[in-house]
Amino acid sequence: MTPIVIIEDDEKIRNYLSALIAGSGEFDLLASFGSGEEAIQYFEKGLGDKVELVLADIQLPGKSGIEVIEWLKPLRPDIQIMILSAFDDADKVFKALKAGATGYILKTTEAYKLIEALRDLRKGGSPMSNQIARKVVNAFQQEINHENLSDKLSAREKEVLHWLSKGFSYKDIAEKLFISVDTVRTHIRNIYEKLHVGNRNEALRKTGFR
Repeated sequence: MTPIVIIEDDEKIRNYLSALIAGSGEFDLLASFGSGEEAIQYFEKGLGDKVELVLADIQLPGKSGIEVIEWLKPLRPDIQIMILSAFDDADKVFKALKAGATGYILKTTEAYKLIEALRDLRKGGSPMSNQIARKVVNAFQQEINHENLSDKLSAREKEVLHWLSKGFSYKDIAEKLFISVDTVRTHIRNIYEKLHVGNRNEALRKTGFR
């Protein structure tokens, strides 16, 4: 059976996950923790050397699940970590994946799908809830679109957009770039034409500055 540990601060959810995983007949639940600090101490003492999978929440008392991953991954790069969270906002998702999580599923996931996700994780997959996968795809597509649109702009036009995104006035931008206010207006007009937008907010949004 595959050795696994759980990091979840909600006792009811932790007990539910423990029973579900232990009863699956496929995973050996070595330990469960109510905080990131407890999990770190476990690994620091060498007790987690056999652990292959980690199922962790993000919102933990003290160190967050992301902080635990950032600490654990360099120590044990072989460990596969799946986030089980109530949060599906893109910022938390990407921070978790960047820290070293391999999968990300929501706490609303049905029991049998959770076990399937753990199987997938064990086999080298990257299980994600449908909502999470959609957010990853959308963010990736937006990044591509931002890059493509930015390529249409000159270096100076990008500089103007940068300062616009910081809230600077035309006069401030002119002083920053050592150009006239009329030149700033010309750059902004050209930016709008290239991006097919009618105002600053649309231009910033389309190029990823906002």
